[in-house]
Parts: sequence; C-alpha cells; structure tokens
Amino acid sequence: MHVVPGLKVLYFGTPVVLISSLNEDGTANLAPMSSAWWLGQSCMLGLGNNAQTTANLLREGECVLNLPSSAMVHVVDRIALTTGKPAVPDYKVKQGYRYEPDKFSTAQLTEQASDLVRAPRVAECPVQLECRVVSAHPFGGPASHATAFEVEVLRAHVEEDLVIPGTHYVDPLGWDPLIMKFCEFFGGGDNVHPSRLAEGWNMPHELRTTAV
Repeated sequence: MHVVPGLKVLYFGTPVVLISSLNEDGTANLAPMSSAWWLGQSCMLGLGNNAQTTANLLREGECVLNLPSSAMVHVVDRIALTTGKPAVPDYKVKQGYRYEPDKFSTAQLTEQASDLVRAPRVAECPVQLECRVVSAHPFGGPASHATAFEVEVLRAHVEEDLVIPGTHYVDPLGWDPLIMKFCEFFGGGDNVHPSRLAEGWNMPHELRTTAV
C-alpha cells in the first residue's frame, strides 16, 4: 500500500561531489554537494544562491568536479558544515555552519593543478572532472533560492586501477562512489558514517552505521 506523506525532501540518492573553484582573491574553495547528474559529456549542478561556490562559478565560469569514493567519507564530513562565504546566513548558523576560508586544509586534502582550468583538483579523489560553465538558470520557481548550472566536462582524470584495461570505460565493480541519500552517507548500499549535515538539518533518522 502506498501513502502520501507530503515529502519535505526529495533526495533519493546521488553521488557526492567535491566542487573546487576559485574565490575572488584567487584562493581555492572546496564544497561538498550531491545535486548533480550527468548526460554525455555534460553535467547539471544544483547549488543554493547563498553558496560561495555559486558566486565563484558565476564569476569564473569553471570548476572541477571531484568524486570521492565511499572510503573518503571522513574527509567529506569534515567540511560538511562549513562555508567559504564570510557572511554566514542566519539559517546556516542555526544549522551549525561556520566560515572556513581554507577547506582543503580542514578536509586534509591536497590541491593538484588542473590542465585546462584554473581551479585545482583534489589529488586524493579517484575521479576528477575539469569543467567549464555553459549556462546558469534560476531554479525552483519565482522565489528561487537556487541556480542550476550546466557544465561541460573538458577533461576527465581517473585513477588507473578503475579503468577497464584496453578501454575508455570505468569498471563499475571497482568504483564505489560515496552516495548521499536524504543527507546520510552510503557506500556499497550501507550507511558508512554519521552525517553532520543530517544532524544540522534535524533529519529524523534512526540508522545503524556499518562502518566508522
């Protein structure tokens, strides 16, 4: 039997992406997000308008989409409630967000120079996609608080062990992406780590974490 619960969140599960971009002063920003999907050599990104990443993409027109594996959940969670925007909105303060100008250091990750864009890659991520912004559109109706970005993937960097030998394909058995479902972290179908984000959003979950 189906019910109609009036869902507040439609967040059924997408890969976590660490978006690296450049701030106005040329320093690097790093932001975890999971509103992303791919088609061909393009990707659509959904970002809140109060995010530093949104301002950076609109200004610079480029970014790197770094895809962490499920084994990297700890480093992603370290920056889950941080923002690169000095003026933190009140609603984010209430959720536990704080301003952090150096996300790479906080996450204990390494900047790696890109080939075609100015934004750095995350050296530890098995998949790194250098992108340019193709278009940006208000998203969510007349009172939109989000922007939908279409980006083109200019170059994909993939850990060699993940590529099927002699092909241009990623091995789906070897690649275990970090997935976010309803603000919770999953890998291989299991809940892999407690989520600061879920706590900040007061999600009513009762989970049995299988790995820490």
